[in-house]
Amino acid sequence: MSDNSPLYVVILAAGKGTRMKSNKAKVLHEVFYAPMVHHVLHAVSPLKPAKSIVVIGHQREAVEKSLSNFSVKLVLQEEQLGTGHAVLCAEPAIDEMEGCVMILCGDTPLIRPETLLNMVQQHQSEKSILTVMTTILDNPTHYGRIITDDKGNVLSIVEEKDANPEQKKIQEINAGIYCIDTRFLFSHLKNIGTDNSQGEVYLTDIVTQAVKEKLNVHRFINPESHDVLGVNSRLELSQAHHELQLRRNRDLMASGVTMISPDTIQISPQATIDKDVTIHPGVEITGSSSISSGSEIQAGALLHNVTLGVDCRIGAYSCLRDCELPAESTTFPHSHSC
Repeated sequence: MSDNSPLYVVILAAGKGTRMKSNKAKVLHEVFYAPMVHHVLHAVSPLKPAKSIVVIGHQREAVEKSLSNFSVKLVLQEEQLGTGHAVLCAEPAIDEMEGCVMILCGDTPLIRPETLLNMVQQHQSEKSILTVMTTILDNPTHYGRIITDDKGNVLSIVEEKDANPEQKKIQEINAGIYCIDTRFLFSHLKNIGTDNSQGEVYLTDIVTQAVKEKLNVHRFINPESHDVLGVNSRLELSQAHHELQLRRNRDLMASGVTMISPDTIQISPQATIDKDVTIHPGVEITGSSSISSGSEIQAGALLHNVTLGVDCRIGAYSCLRDCELPAESTTFPHSHSC
C-alpha cells in the first residue's frame, strides 16, 4: 500500500453498553469533561484521514447531536448484529477502495494519537493486508485472545465466550483497533457468517480469512495496555477520567505549574494555567478559567470561568464563578463571590 493512499477511519459507536447500567448511550458518558467518543475523534484527528465515519445506532439522535461540531460522516446500524456488520454499514461512505481503513471503538478514550500514528506507519511499512493492535494483560477476562503459531504469526482471534479453557489462559488480547486494506475488508466481510455463541458477525473473523489466503497479517503490540482498554462500567469510567486528568496535570507540571498532590486536582482541558502557579490539594478549575503567573489556589477551592491576574491568592474552599480578579487580588477562605 502506498503511503499516499487514502486512510479512512471507522468508529463503532452504535452499542448500548449494558454493563454501564444506564439509559444513556455508552459513548455519550463523559470522561474528562467530554463524551468518551469525542476523545477518540480527537485521537484520530492527527492522522488526517480522508474521512472519519461514525457508526451510530442506539440513541442515534442523541449521539448525532453530540457530534454536530465534528467533521464526520454518520452511518446508521439499524440492528446491532455484531462488529463486522457495523463496519459493513460504513461501506457506502467509503469513496474509493484503495488505501486502508482504521477501525476503532468509540469507548476507548485513553488511546493516544501517537500510538495510532505509529500503527498506521507500521501497517504501511510492512505492506500488510491487516494489522491488529494487541496488548498483554495480567487478567485478560472479557477480551478476545490472540492465537499465534510457534513463530508468533497471528492465526486468529477468539472471543472470550467462544474460547476454550486453554485459550482463556492466553494473556495477549485484541485491543479492538485494526488497519485493514480497504478492498480486502469490504470484499471479505460479506463472507463472514454468524456461527458463534452470540449469533453475530464478528469483525475478528476477517483475521482468519486473511490467514487462510496466506496474506500479510501483523500485530502492533502496544506496551501501554491501559491505553487501549474500553470503558464498560462506571468503575472503568472513573478510572479513565483519572488517567486523562493525570496526563493533563503532568503536562501542566512540566510547563512550570506546581501541584501539591496532583492526584486530587481537577483541571478542565479548556482552562489555561500559567507557569509559577501553585495549586493545593482538592482544587477544581473548570470552564474557560485563566490563571496568571504567580497565583496561588489554596486547598479545596472551586473555580469556574474565572480569570485571575498575576500574583492572586485564592483562599481555601472558596467557590468562585464567572468573574475576573485583577492582579494581586486576595480572597478569604470560604469566599463565594469575587
